[in-house]
Amino acid sequence: MSNPNLLLFPGLLCDRRLWQAQVDGLRHSAECVVADVASADSVAAMASAAVAKMPPGPFAVAGLSMGGYVALEVMRLAAPRVIGLALLDTSARPDSDQATADRRRMMKLAETDFDRVVNALLPKLLLPAHMRDAKIVATVKAMAASTGKAAYLRQQEAIIGRIDSRPHLAKIACPTLVLCGKEDTLTPVALHQEMANAIAGSRLVIADQCGHLSPLEQPQLVTMNLVHWLSGLKR
Repeated sequence: MSNPNLLLFPGLLCDRRLWQAQVDGLRHSAECVVADVASADSVAAMASAAVAKMPPGPFAVAGLSMGGYVALEVMRLAAPRVIGLALLDTSARPDSDQATADRRRMMKLAETDFDRVVNALLPKLLLPAHMRDAKIVATVKAMAASTGKAAYLRQQEAIIGRIDSRPHLAKIACPTLVLCGKEDTLTPVALHQEMANAIAGSRLVIADQCGHLSPLEQPQLVTMNLVHWLSGLKR
């Protein structure tokens, strides 16, 4: 039996490097496609563009943070084709008024000092221990630099404009993995418990010693759980 196609969505200011350890680790389990999330300014547009580029037939989808919002949109857009869903360090809720105000403030700052925005974001993404890991920090900064200010502004608009996905969770019928860093402060464990409780048969995994960027901070654990999830897909 051939390996399933797996569509991977990065988060804000991230690109395929976020998922590189998983792409390498899943080479015997899936045919991985990392979506472009830098070109559109809405979650719906990101989802439709990525689905349009997938090979015909069924596929699985995984997303982190903003990528999770897009993965949930893919479920609404192409549910009959989706054979598995993985939601990492994300939320089904819409943006709060406070979060939107904070985003607008950082977007304004980015117009004149994008590097300052990236540096302010880093400690929210990574555990203090991983902030001292030069390789992880360099990867995050390189992804942000490659994504750039214009795409950052588009991505923030997409995040601000996302819908409330909670009413749609009960409709998800495919095998679903929900994974979160135990110390994730941007999308805390409680938000993942909420999603897992609403999606029948889903599996919740909490990663120790991990902040918001679980594929980078705990690559082996994330890959192992994705392998387990993929092994249960019907295709």
